[in-house]
Amino acid sequence: MSNNSKLMIGFLVGAAVGGALGLLLAPDKGSETRRKIIETGNDLGDSLAGFGDSVKDKFNEVVDGVKGSFSKTKNSMS
Repeated sequence: MSNNSKLMIGFLVGAAVGGALGLLLAPDKGSETRRKIIETGNDLGDSLAGFGDSVKDKFNEVVDGVKGSFSKTKNSMS
């Protein structure tokens, strides 16, 4: 796992924990706190989906690069 991936995961986990603690310690009514938790969870889910798409795109770029290198090597050996 690259350093950028580790950094992004650490940031997302830290944001989730900090957000959850902030919501739980806030002096709001229970219904308001539950609504905020749901909204924060949805936002986190969207962030993770975007991160997953980014990882998938990078993986596809690497695979395409390896395929291209393999094709060049194969053609030069022919």
